[in-house]
Amino acid sequence: MPATAIEFDSVSYMYPGAESAALENVSLRVDTGERLGILGPNGGGKSTLLKLMLGLLPMQAGRISLFGDLSPGAARKQGVIGYVPQRLEAELGFPLSTRQVVTLGATWRLRAWRPIPLATRQHIDRMIALVGAERYADQPIGKLSGGQVQRVLIARALAAMPKILALDEPTVGIDAAGQQRFAELLTTVHAELGVTIVIVSHDLRAIVAGSDRVACLARRLHSHVSPQGLTPQILAELFSHDLVGLRGVLGDVHVHAHAAEGCTDSSHSHPAGASEPIGISLPAKKSAKPGARDGNA
Repeated sequence: MPATAIEFDSVSYMYPGAESAALENVSLRVDTGERLGILGPNGGGKSTLLKLMLGLLPMQAGRISLFGDLSPGAARKQGVIGYVPQRLEAELGFPLSTRQVVTLGATWRLRAWRPIPLATRQHIDRMIALVGAERYADQPIGKLSGGQVQRVLIARALAAMPKILALDEPTVGIDAAGQQRFAELLTTVHAELGVTIVIVSHDLRAIVAGSDRVACLARRLHSHVSPQGLTPQILAELFSHDLVGLRGVLGDVHVHAHAAEGCTDSSHSHPAGASEPIGISLPAKKSAKPGARDGNA
């Protein structure tokens, strides 16, 4: 398998009728097996970049290639990417069980009138177990909590056996405890399957907990560093036009400037003035009360 899973080369995009570009000259490489977090303000182009990678938007300028020579459209047809969209309320009205939703992910290549092979059914059960959804495998998806629905959508994406798992704002609507469990789930998925993961979010907690490297995107690529290599200057520049978003993105994630070694991604330089790496502290995981119902995951 090629060492590079995804390569964005000078990608730009402008929506019809817009006064400015959603993306400007973005170049970025994602290595096979890497967990890349794309962090940025609302409207900063994160989801646009993801949709271009998925072939859901037409290319206007630049080039995106997957595993060397696949275009986004070809990759989508071959099931190379498993996509977990933002949770939509419409999905909660589906009259389908967890198992049926995951089955849709595994059987999209099969002809409707053919029975599902035993190996496929076993794979479906394995993905349900991997995300921890066995206890509600036969419940209607509309009866599940936000965190539970996200687990089902991840299992559905993984059921197609993709090489890349792409997630768009996966922690929206999930509380802090649920976000912690979600980060642990992604760690488990990565360890078990070795799949390349791209997670798009404006939530610093989700990015820090679930990424090996962070690409900071606000129309253009500001920097990409290790999670611990983020600096107050990078965050301030990234959210310079969205101070409310900056407060929201930090939430209960505490950052403090300090001198530290090994925080910088040696292959990429920081912006001028970004010399102080920050410490990023996630609150300690709270233990559940005995007998309490886990309503988020």
